[in-house]
Amino acid sequence: MRVAIFTETYPPEINGVATSSFTLKTILKRHGHDVLVITTNPYSKKIMLEDDVLRIPGLELKKIYNYRFANIITHNISKYIYTFAPDIIHVQQEAAIGVLGRIYARRMHKPLVYTYHTMYEDYSYYITKGHFDRIVRSILRKFTKSQVENATEFISPSLKTQDYIRLVGADEYINIIPTGIDFSKFNPKNVSKKRVNEIKKKFGINDDDFVLLSLGRIAKEKSVDMIINGVYEYKKAYPDVKIKLLIVGKGPGVVELQKLVNSLGANDYIIFCGPSDPNEVQFYYNAANVFASASITETQGLTYMEAMGSRLYVLARYDFNLLDVIQEDKTGFYFESLDDFVTKLEKIRQLYLNKNENILNNAIEGINRYSIETFYQNIMEVYHRALKKNW
Repeated sequence: MRVAIFTETYPPEINGVATSSFTLKTILKRHGHDVLVITTNPYSKKIMLEDDVLRIPGLELKKIYNYRFANIITHNISKYIYTFAPDIIHVQQEAAIGVLGRIYARRMHKPLVYTYHTMYEDYSYYITKGHFDRIVRSILRKFTKSQVENATEFISPSLKTQDYIRLVGADEYINIIPTGIDFSKFNPKNVSKKRVNEIKKKFGINDDDFVLLSLGRIAKEKSVDMIINGVYEYKKAYPDVKIKLLIVGKGPGVVELQKLVNSLGANDYIIFCGPSDPNEVQFYYNAANVFASASITETQGLTYMEAMGSRLYVLARYDFNLLDVIQEDKTGFYFESLDDFVTKLEKIRQLYLNKNENILNNAIEGINRYSIETFYQNIMEVYHRALKKNW
């Protein structure tokens, strides 16, 4: 099968959609399918084709995660797509590249598979700045509904997005397929201890430090400030504990959070590491003991599962969308306030000190259903159904 994946974001960018698109390409190629990824170009202002990835230059949106809005009106794109001659067009996002995918699906009379990754209402403040928010949200709901209705097959990565799609009024059949993860990449047995130790040395992590990790985009909706304040409160409650928080990632919230850490006088134990190459995130996971996140805007929780695959304790702000991934006191822990954060973190530290790995073992068992092979089988069922619809 020949699959064209249209996505606005792709590695080296670090976010859930980029990871999902890379995973999709990887597992399709592993099973012998031909894949062409069409995405934006962060490297130059030219069209590039390398390793089955066609990169289109575009305008950098500095206020929206530095995403790029691709220039899809160019005569040079068609020759690549028509030469590739896809059987399936799989659209991962809705902006310029997504529009391009839909255009070629119509032109070439190919089935369109659409995965809804991002709940844009959670990000509307980047546009509205608090003004006309209800109007913008209404527009976003109507737009989302139209995107679903105009796809041959529709994929939702979680129950949370499924519920939202029903909320906006779309009645189409929904395939719930969480993005698969190659957990072997994160297994400590397969991770270079030398590289992990290099990262620890770079950021001043000692063997007796208790290390928390925050990894991902750094922006308002991710609530990284809550993790920072939680670690600060924990340090006040347990001043003798050698604790460190590594914040890995980039985004529009970095400067504001650095000011917060400065104001708390916590620079010696809260460390901004900058972004990580997607091929290196496993080393950061394996340099930590706990993965902590306060985000309640996740559609499927890939980073939580990666952390579990790395045998980290997981401490997450409560969100019903994570209930399939994290079971309280069985595979991980939830917090709902700063006091709760401090209590749960100390509980985790005691488990760590006592070498109680029941939680870690349960977590590994629980994430097996999110394996990359299960993901592949589910995706292929959707592709075959889309092809039949298009006959």
